[in-house]
Amino acid sequence: VKIDPGSKTTGIALVEEATGEVVFAAELTHRGQRVHEALEQRRGVRRGRRNRQTRYRKPRFLNRTRPKGWLPPSLESRLANITTWVARFMRFAPVQSISQELVRFDTQQMQDAEISGVEYQQGALQGYEVREYLLEKWQRTCAYCKAKDVPLQVEHIVPKARGGSNRVSNLTLACRKCNERKSTQTAEEFGHAHIQKQAWMPLRDTAAVNATRWELYRRLQLFGLPVEVGSGGRTKYNRTKQGYAKAHWIDAACVGVSGEAVRIDAGMRPLTITAQGWGNRQMCRVDKYGFPRTSAKGAKSVHGFQTGDMVKAVVPSGTKRGTHEGKVAVRSSGSFNITGKNGTVQGVSHKHCQIVQRCDGYRYAA
Repeated sequence: VKIDPGSKTTGIALVEEATGEVVFAAELTHRGQRVHEALEQRRGVRRGRRNRQTRYRKPRFLNRTRPKGWLPPSLESRLANITTWVARFMRFAPVQSISQELVRFDTQQMQDAEISGVEYQQGALQGYEVREYLLEKWQRTCAYCKAKDVPLQVEHIVPKARGGSNRVSNLTLACRKCNERKSTQTAEEFGHAHIQKQAWMPLRDTAAVNATRWELYRRLQLFGLPVEVGSGGRTKYNRTKQGYAKAHWIDAACVGVSGEAVRIDAGMRPLTITAQGWGNRQMCRVDKYGFPRTSAKGAKSVHGFQTGDMVKAVVPSGTKRGTHEGKVAVRSSGSFNITGKNGTVQGVSHKHCQIVQRCDGYRYAA
């Protein structure tokens, strides 16, 4: 199992160890941002209750401490998604080892050392760490004219001729025309004073990945298999050398030393997996002031179905006649709603429904 962890999407690939053939690939989309937004919304409701001095339960004790290794729920959900799928693959495939991209970029090393004259930046991987970092930081666009899908050059914000260094905080990306027009001017003299401030801004997504990388590595080791690690620069080097396109699942296949020679079928397409969660823990919905606006939760399971299950309903007659496939929303009356590609069909009897897949907290698309 090979993993390319990301803050929003994680690439996963199953690679046959002897031949290097990719036999399965998937892209797992996380729900970390939605977890963060839900917590912020709950915090706002509770703050409103305190300010209005309405119904609010005071803390019962104030000696709470976070356990060792604690992570925010938004980051914890990413780790749980990845380890869940590794465990699933181990049940259905003879997995012998795990490969993980441990670091996207070694930002500390890039900041503390010059790009040239350091063993870390020399050899076959020279410049790959820095280029990948700059492509991510500047969204693969020219920092000056915002041009996309054009060849980009590494450019010095303060030119070396004016005393600028090779530190990554002094580097950006520019298309050939902008680089030539800028010449020996600084970015401020070239009319882009904001460039230097943006160059010092941290990468939010990279920070999220770096905050969880060692914890993910520790949890993968708990599976009892050898865990190979590699950097993002190594991944990009392997992918570029073999001529593969940029994609999360392809990056996963190219992770580490074992990614130097992989075979990917030209017609292969990854399975898209989106984390949805298991439902809502609220007993009822509230309005913006924190007051209940719906009734209490009904039964979770109705006639063997529960909300979120994928079903297929064949209705032989009536206004709902036809075949409907999609996610079901159960009602205690036994009349369900089915949401599919063509919208929502309401009032389909449970008698016409058949389970395609039980709700497991994920949504799938080929």
